[in-house]
Amino acid sequence: MRAVRTSRQHLVERVGVAALALGLLAACSSGQEVATGKFSPAANAVKSPAAAPTTLALSKPANKATKVLTSSVLTFATNGTVDAVTLTGPDGKPVAGNVASDKKSWVPARQLAYSTTYKVTATASQKGQTATTTSTFSTMAKPGSITGADLYVNDGDTVGIGLPIVVEFTNSIPKAQRAAVERRLFVTSTPAVEGSWHWFGGSEIHYRPREYWPTGTKVSVRLGIGGLPMGNGNYGKRDRFATFTVGRAITSKVVNKDKTMYVYKDGKLIRKFPISLGKRSTPTSSGKMVAMEKAYEKTFDSGTFGLPADSPGGYRQKVYYDVRFTWGGEFVHAAPWSTGSQGNTNVSHGCVNASTANASWFYELTLKGDPIEVVGTETHVDKGNGWTDWEMTWEQYKAGSAIK
Repeated sequence: MRAVRTSRQHLVERVGVAALALGLLAACSSGQEVATGKFSPAANAVKSPAAAPTTLALSKPANKATKVLTSSVLTFATNGTVDAVTLTGPDGKPVAGNVASDKKSWVPARQLAYSTTYKVTATASQKGQTATTTSTFSTMAKPGSITGADLYVNDGDTVGIGLPIVVEFTNSIPKAQRAAVERRLFVTSTPAVEGSWHWFGGSEIHYRPREYWPTGTKVSVRLGIGGLPMGNGNYGKRDRFATFTVGRAITSKVVNKDKTMYVYKDGKLIRKFPISLGKRSTPTSSGKMVAMEKAYEKTFDSGTFGLPADSPGGYRQKVYYDVRFTWGGEFVHAAPWSTGSQGNTNVSHGCVNASTANASWFYELTLKGDPIEVVGTETHVDKGNGWTDWEMTWEQYKAGSAIK
């Protein structure tokens, strides 16, 4: 028999299905469902905390500080980065300077004036927020005890590829003060090269690159010591500046074995000529040195190293086309009196003797800082007898820095 669905059964089933659907809806809905049944993103979003406001204050020198060093760097306390600094004196003109690489300090480009009040306005930012601060400070009076500094390179010079930057102080710098002094010695170059300072005692410091300077390099030097404490109650006399350019790559090698001097340009031999070096009792120093100075004419006097000119073996005479490579008095120079010995016998008092033609050619070619290497003699150059920077390995050289 076929079952027949009655109207009542049909109604009950429809009511049951509807009830089941309502139950499922109730089970899937939260008690906070909006009446429309639509989802609201705004109602469920998590708000990010507001960014902390940017803070900025001049921490050193402090606001309204007095007797501030004229070598001061301005240091800021900020939770952001310093973007701009304006420093003005009584005349309202801005002092040149730059934000340091740490983005927390600012370095004046020159020594500040003594007994002067300055105004500082600085801006810092972070996460799109900025802050500005204004401060004032006054500098120290001019000190009575000073230490000066001499540079062995002149502004505008063109130099050889081996030139070290040589600085001599008029007073010895105590060891405890050397790192602070070294931090105020600035060298920049284009292209940038790796370099280091090296102390040759308390009154002399040199800077050299890891390898010889690339030809064409532009180098700027600032000795930012004006007003800087230099130890023993002395202050730096003033800042010193120089810019120089590195010229063509000329190197020389003096070989005792065959009594010959070889001259190279860009690594290629351009000339060789016979020479006579120091005799056995007064040998020429071997080592890696550089041309330090040159003079068309000098008077050589044995009395400068304790041998009177009128004694046996003594001398006093004019010598031409002189290129110095040690402080001890060793030069490449013209020696027409020894041309018969050049190329075969050492007869000099320590210099490199060459004919007038060869010495004049070398003199005209040479720039301060051209490398001169002497090999195979009976003695070796002492550290500091000339600019002996290239005698050291790079690690040895860096170890001479006071900044560890």
